Amino acid sequence: MATILITGATSGIGEALANLCAKAGHAVIACGRNEQKLAELAQIENISICCFDVTDEQATKAALADIECDMAVLNAGTCEYVEINDVEPDMFKRVFDANVFGVINVVSALIPVLKPGNKIVFVDSLARLLPFPKSQAYGASKAALNYIAKSFEVDLAHNGIQVQTLTPGFVKTPLTDKNDFSMPMVISAEAAAKYMLKGIFSSRSSVYFPKRFSFIVRLLAFLPEGLQKRICINMRQQPKTKREKAQ
Repeated sequence: MATILITGATSGIGEALANLCAKAGHAVIACGRNEQKLAELAQIENISICCFDVTDEQATKAALADIECDMAVLNAGTCEYVEINDVEPDMFKRVFDANVFGVINVVSALIPVLKPGNKIVFVDSLARLLPFPKSQAYGASKAALNYIAKSFEVDLAHNGIQVQTLTPGFVKTPLTDKNDFSMPMVISAEAAAKYMLKGIFSSRSSVYFPKRFSFIVRLLAFLPEGLQKRICINMRQQPKTKREKAQ
């Protein structure tokens, strides 16, 4: 059994993954800033908690200074969409603070305490592969995160520290419940957690899920740029289906 640190463990796929890992017998260090939710997680067998905000560099370093884990799943993040007639620089900053600099804060705190054979897992998104509508901030942050992860993979190889990326499609969470557009092949947080648990114990450098949707998006990413643009423009006005609104 492994000791698995999970950031963003108080909601969505982070919470689902924490519960699944604990149920499987792994020791889970659930990290988040929601004290009430962390207290609830602490009541679950095999889960210990660590409270901090990843966007606070000093708080992150203090919280993780003495942490020992076999794997760190860097899942904490946020999503906000661009309103094209009211582009907010502050919104871009919020998204990058959580999705990029928050992750860097955790990596910076963990690298000094990680040992050969340990693994860092970066959770990015399929949104990084195509110019999806309104996703300028979110997609760009996840594209940056993927590049950062792959570069860390190169630089940490000589330390014996493994680096992996998990790239999910649409997952039903409190965050995506706010979306007002169609989410093709959306899966539950519990289903996503199963993909993630299997993935982090695999030897693959990159894990994409769910399989069918990720295959389609990756295939579209190989199309000529003009065709990609036309496809994404057609996505822009697609409303949620009745079925998705009811979920």
